[in-house]
Amino acid sequence: MSATNVSRIAIAAGVAASTVLLLAGPAAAHVSVQPQGEAAKGGYATLNFKVPNERDQASTVKLEVNFPADHPLSSVTPEAVPGWKIEITKGKLDKPLEVHGRKITEAVTKVTWTADGSKIAPGYFQQFPVSVGQLPEDADQLVFKAIQTYDNKEVVRWIEEPKGDEEPDSPAPVLKLTAATEDHHGGGAADPAGDDDKGDHKAASAEGDKKETHAASSSSSDTTARTLGIIGILIGIAGVAFGVLAGRRRTA
Repeated sequence: MSATNVSRIAIAAGVAASTVLLLAGPAAAHVSVQPQGEAAKGGYATLNFKVPNERDQASTVKLEVNFPADHPLSSVTPEAVPGWKIEITKGKLDKPLEVHGRKITEAVTKVTWTADGSKIAPGYFQQFPVSVGQLPEDADQLVFKAIQTYDNKEVVRWIEEPKGDEEPDSPAPVLKLTAATEDHHGGGAADPAGDDDKGDHKAASAEGDKKETHAASSSSSDTTARTLGIIGILIGIAGVAFGVLAGRRRTA
């Protein structure tokens, strides 16, 4: 094979590879959602909304995530992200939820992050964490429709729900739910109130163990001291008695 043919083959391979990258890039670079650990049915989880910047000449300055109305979540708590302002929108529920014996009449419908001193520049991505629960027990997945805004006023709507194996052009973030666990807390996060109760109980238990250990140690030390004191007194009495007897024998 001549050097010219080798060069032509290399160039053709490079063009083919570049074409594959160009085609695969936009399809993969969309807003997505992933749990930290597992997102178990009936439990709590921390979700990361991952936002890549798809543009070469613009930066992302806003993200809106709409929460599913068909499966409302009673608890939605976003984590503070430096350089971003967070706005939480709530709405009345058609059917109240009952969580831990309490009736919930409204739920979060949307969370909006707006750049406040920061942006997602070209070639970078940003994650926006949110703690949520309780996850539904009668669903296998949750769809979060998202809207991404760039600083050139362009708006990209990631709102198409996947149907079948083929991915739509602008797919909405989809969270896959795993089987329910026995403790109903999932693998990524737990009920904040439950954690506080457990923490208080552990702290009280640890404090009690310390007090019991200290008391046992003090009791043991007191017992040892008393025993040694009694032994010392007995030895002293024995010594005095021996001295008295020895003096009598000398006198006799």
